[in-house]
Parts: sequence; C-alpha cells; structure tokens
Amino acid sequence: MCTLYLHVYPYSCNKTCSNSIRYLLLLLDNNLLGISWVDSGWVPILNPGNVLDYFSERSNPFYDRTCNNEVVKMQRLTLEHLNQMVGVEYILLHAQEPILYIIRKQQRQSPTQVIPLSDYYIIAGVVYQAPDLGTVIGSRVLSAVHGVQSAFDEAMSYCRYHPSKGYWWHFKDQEERDAKAKPKSKKKEEPSSLFQRQRVDTLLLDLRSKFPPTFYQPKPGEKPIPVEVKKESEPPVELVKQEEREPATKTSAPAPPSSKPPPEKRARLQ
Repeated sequence: MCTLYLHVYPYSCNKTCSNSIRYLLLLLDNNLLGISWVDSGWVPILNPGNVLDYFSERSNPFYDRTCNNEVVKMQRLTLEHLNQMVGVEYILLHAQEPILYIIRKQQRQSPTQVIPLSDYYIIAGVVYQAPDLGTVIGSRVLSAVHGVQSAFDEAMSYCRYHPSKGYWWHFKDQEERDAKAKPKSKKKEEPSSLFQRQRVDTLLLDLRSKFPPTFYQPKPGEKPIPVEVKKESEPPVELVKQEEREPATKTSAPAPPSSKPPPEKRARLQ
C-alpha cells in the first residue's frame, strides 16, 4: 500500500505558487488510482457529519486545498454556501453507515450546473479513487491484447522452418507433458505353470481331506449349515491288545517236528 503525503498551504503563497501546485496535482492525478490513504485515528468515529472533515486532512493526497470547501471552512460558514460559489468543491454523494462513503469532486458553474470530475470511496476508513470509464476500458483492452500477444508468442515457439521441408508445427513439449501426465501401466505378472497349478491343487485336496469343513453354505445369503462328519468306529482297547499279543506268541513258539520218515538208502549198482 502506497501513501503520498502532500502539505499544501495555498493562503501562504502567491498566485504563481498556487498555479504550480495545481499543475503538480494534475500531473499526479493519473497516479492516484494506484494509491490509498487512511488515518486510523478517525476510523472509529466516522459518520456522515464528519466524513468531509476526515477527507480534508492535510495528509490526504486526494484533497485539493484550492477548493471552495477550504474557503467555507476558513470563513466558518456552512456547506450550504457552496451553491452560491463557483469552482471546485467536494460533496458527500452517498453514505452507507458505518463502512461506505462516496465523495464526489465537481466543478460548479452555477447554482444549478455542475461538472463531475472524479469520485472517491471510503471503505472502513481507507480512501480510494474510483477509476473513470476511460481507465477501465483501457485496462480491459490492455489485458485482452496481452492475452492475444501471449497466444501468438506461444504459437510461434512451436513453428519450425527448413528450406527443403518448409513450415511445420513441432509440439514436442506438449507430447512430453502428456507422457508425464499419463499413469504408468503396471507390469503384468507371469501366469503360473501347469506343474505349479497341479501341485497346489494336490495340496489343497490333501488339506481338505485332513481338515473337512464344519459348515457349508448352499446358496449366497443363506445361513451356513453344519456338516455331519462320520467318524469311523474304533476297535475296543482289549481287542487291540489281544491282536498285539498274538503275533508275539506265534513268533516265539518252535516249529513242530515233521512226521515224514527219513529217506531210504539204496545200494549202488556196480
């Protein structure tokens, strides 16, 4: 925020000094659109009755001290006498308490004829100069021309020329941007081999036979039904013990002698 301080004393200088100061203010008029002014001591007590006194502070760069308001203030007259005077004056054009006040600077030609020069608005105690229509149109045209010029400059950066080929467009930068913007495709995992699938199926069937499911669901959404597991009847303990003893006795008992007679001896023929 830029604030310009001008201390002007029109009644202590001659006519030539007043004209030079007025010329200086005319030169600075174009720069007033980019500055603002505020006096924090007045902000809490601003109202429609004292807003013109606040605007006429010496440090306010928007206030012209050669205006009729200064003459009325020096002569201790009311603002109603401005209608009988000719020259530059300030009036309160609009008030929206407690935050917005609009003050107009105008050139009075007669009690019924005035020429508006500029408007100033006060928002929360900060004074700004309202831009005129020519400044607004010039700013909008400048913005549009800047955009068009930027578009032409960017288009020229893609233009290429060669004597044998002629002109063509080269959008390498755009292709690189598109390549970076595209998501990287994930690498496809290699499928399993036939041996691996058969081996996994064999292991799953083996686990299923060892640990059968306790519940099964006939249809999706229905309650699971418990599975009845048929247990094989185990032989009683006594029979198992007898079976263990029988092979032991069979192995320990000696074999009975055979009832066949020994073979007869025959004489050899000479």
